[in-house]
Amino acid sequence: MPHEVIMPALGMAQDTGLIVSWFKSSGDAVKSGDALFEVETDKATMEVEAPADGYLTDVQAEAGAEVPVGNVIALISDSAEDSGTLAKAAPADTPSDTPAEAPAQATALPEGAGVIMPALGMAQDTGLIVAWHKSPGDAVASGDILFEVETDKSTMEVEAGQDGFVAALLAEAGEEAPVGDVIAIISADKPDAPVQRSIADAASPKAAAPQPAQDGDAEPGPADTAPAKAAAPKPAPAAKPRADGRILASPKARRLALEQGLDLNRLVEAGHPQPYHAADIEVLKSLPTAPAAGAAAAQSRRLTADLPSDGFAAFATWAADNAGLGDAAALLAGLAGASLGQDHAIVAIETFGQTRAFAVPAGPLGDITAADEGAAPDLTLRDLRLSQISTVALGAEDMPVLTLTRADDGLSITLECASHHLTASEATGLLSEFAGRMEHPLRHLL
Repeated sequence: MPHEVIMPALGMAQDTGLIVSWFKSSGDAVKSGDALFEVETDKATMEVEAPADGYLTDVQAEAGAEVPVGNVIALISDSAEDSGTLAKAAPADTPSDTPAEAPAQATALPEGAGVIMPALGMAQDTGLIVAWHKSPGDAVASGDILFEVETDKSTMEVEAGQDGFVAALLAEAGEEAPVGDVIAIISADKPDAPVQRSIADAASPKAAAPQPAQDGDAEPGPADTAPAKAAAPKPAPAAKPRADGRILASPKARRLALEQGLDLNRLVEAGHPQPYHAADIEVLKSLPTAPAAGAAAAQSRRLTADLPSDGFAAFATWAADNAGLGDAAALLAGLAGASLGQDHAIVAIETFGQTRAFAVPAGPLGDITAADEGAAPDLTLRDLRLSQISTVALGAEDMPVLTLTRADDGLSITLECASHHLTASEATGLLSEFAGRMEHPLRHLL
């Protein structure tokens, strides 16, 4: 299935983006994270990355074109041929201070500049409004925080973008709004009647008008003339786990779960719908205490190695400058995979909820490649060196897990696994090998 490449919003006052240049041509093979094109607004210039592996196809706008925020400007497809499913993007209209393409109900809205839901990533269709920091009628300055938005990949505080007054809020905290939709209006003058609306209110159909009684219908009795009670809503069906076993959760939700020792799998087991956001952590905390794992928990293994120094940072710089190996995550995967002592291993590198999997052969670090989508990792390496966490004891997971944390000027490495993953001897050997490589990475090349 093709992945859409959209024009991102780099600021709240931005309606369009200027494509400065394309780094890839139609039909070129691309990897997730490759720079695709450079976009410029009045306030910023940014390189936009490919959202997935594949081929760049269906390019809708050339360099120099100005494209409305949220418009699809290309696809990442499985083949190099254009699909022909997209129409060429029309030139962007001159930006206006009034929200464009507003729904019919917007005729009653105050005049002013529209604030849109920004795109924080190429694969993002909607954003969750976590909280509004201003209320209708409040005065705002351009740099004031207006609201907080969360997606599956990041959480960001969004500025008002211009001076004025909050004339309308068109979505409530806790609602998801499509990227590019106007969710607030800022007016130059203080509004006489500021507006506050919900996306759900705007989308809900009007109540059906009562039908006149037909001949032969029974006369209304007391029960009929009394206010009708709303039908009890049917319980929502339990959300099914994803077929690939992946848990969709924002980085903030993953960080909170990690810091509080909570298992997101319990939300999956309870049928709570994904993706999970920070608010779902409270739901997770309210779930009944899980039964003790009994004998299985007693068979889990946890080993820790403390290193007086971390040699990896200097090694990563050396590898980038002298060997052209600039992907630090791939280097970590190589050191971890080599420590397993296998001819081939799949190693997942996890950093604050973002996971990349690598295929690590027995050989040079330059032979490491991205793993096939859906490939089950033999080992997970959780890199928490940039966090404030110093100790972990999360218990056994579906595979052995190595966790990196800071320890003064050095490094602490924790291995957690179940007894059926590694014997005591294998666990000791894995941690010893990896600790040695992290302290003296060049030994891997000898």
